[in-house]
Amino acid sequence: MEVYQVGGSVRDRLLGLPAGDRDFVVVGVGPQELEDRGFRPVGRDFPVFLHPETGEEYALARTERKQGRGYRGFVFRTGSGVSLEEDLARRDLTINAMALAQDGRLIDPFNGRLDLQAGRLRHVSEAFREDPVRILRLARFATRFGHFEIAPRTLELCREMVASGEVEHLVAERVWQEMSRALMHEPPSRFIDVLREVGALAVILPEVDALFDGAGTGRRVLRVLDRAAELGAELPVRFAVLVGRTAEDGGSIRALCQRLRVPAACRELAEAFGQLRSKAHEVARLDADRVLSVLGQLDVFRRPERLQSFLLACEADFTAGSDAQASSYPQAEMWRRAAAEARAVDAGALARTGLRGQEMAEALRRKRTARIADVLPGGEVKKC
Repeated sequence: MEVYQVGGSVRDRLLGLPAGDRDFVVVGVGPQELEDRGFRPVGRDFPVFLHPETGEEYALARTERKQGRGYRGFVFRTGSGVSLEEDLARRDLTINAMALAQDGRLIDPFNGRLDLQAGRLRHVSEAFREDPVRILRLARFATRFGHFEIAPRTLELCREMVASGEVEHLVAERVWQEMSRALMHEPPSRFIDVLREVGALAVILPEVDALFDGAGTGRRVLRVLDRAAELGAELPVRFAVLVGRTAEDGGSIRALCQRLRVPAACRELAEAFGQLRSKAHEVARLDADRVLSVLGQLDVFRRPERLQSFLLACEADFTAGSDAQASSYPQAEMWRRAAAEARAVDAGALARTGLRGQEMAEALRRKRTARIADVLPGGEVKKC
C-alpha cells in the first residue's frame, strides 16, 4: 500500500502557507484492504475512508469518465490498478495536482510547482471542461491568490463550458460552497470578475450580472464588497452587500437565496440591507417613529446582534471607493444609541400596570420613541 499526501495541503506547503486539512491518496489496494486495516468508509460517490487514529481522509486512487451533465455526471474507477499519476490527471489545476511521497519526494507530473513559481492558474488537461464546478474553483483560487494570472486556454475552456450549457447543471450546494469560501478571500470582487469574464455570472447569479448594465452599479457593488472585506466583515455582511442592490431592479433577494439554498442568516441580512440601507444612511433626517420602525424590521429587540452586522454593511456601502464618500460612518453610533435607548424601556413594568393587547403595544411604542428622540438631532420627537 502506497500513501501520498495530495492536493491543497501540498500546494500550500510549497507556498509556505499555514497547513490546513491534509488529504491522502492510497495506491495499490482496494476498499476491503483499507477496512481490514481499520479505516472507516465515509465516501458516498467514491471510496473515501477516515484514518482509524488521526481521522484524516484517505481516498483510493481513481479515474473518472464523463457520462452525463453537471457535477454528478461522472463514472469513477478505483482499484489497485489505478496509478497515482492517473489520479492526479483528473484534477482541476496543476497547482492542485501534486503529491508528496512518504519519504518527502514531490511528484509533479503536470509542472504545478513551475506554475506556482510563475503565479499561474492552469488546467491539468482538456478534461477540465467536463466539470462546471471547476469554473467556480478557478474563480475562487484567483481570488485567494490575487496576484496569480489565469492561463488563456483555461479561460477559453471556461467559456466553452458556459456556451455548451454545462454551467446550467451546477448543483446549488456546490455553488454556495465555493461562493461562500471565495467571498472570505481578499479582494472578493475578483471572484465576481472572473465569473463575468467567462460568462458564468449571467448563469449563476443573473441578478448580480444585471447590475453591470453600463450605469456603474455593478462596479459600485464590487467596491462595496471589497470595502466590507477591508472592514473585516463576516460572510453574511459580504453576501448582503453583494446582492442587496438586486432588489432595486425588481429582483427578489429571497428567490435568489432560495435558488442557491443560502443560509438563513445570510438571506435575512441581505434582505434587510436591500430594504433599509437608505434609511440607515439618512437617520439624522428620520423621526423617532421611523427609527423605531427600522429597529423593529431588523428585529433588534430579540436579536440585538443583527444591528451590528447591518451597520457594518451600511458602513461599507457609505464609505466605499469614492472621494465623495465619507471616510467614517457616524450614523452607526446614532443607531446604536437609539437601539440602546429603545431596549432600555422595561416592557415588563408596563405589563404589570395591567396594560394588555393594543394598549400595551401603543404604550411601549410611545415610551420607546420618546427615548429614541433624546438621541436624535434636536432632541425631540420629530415628524418628517
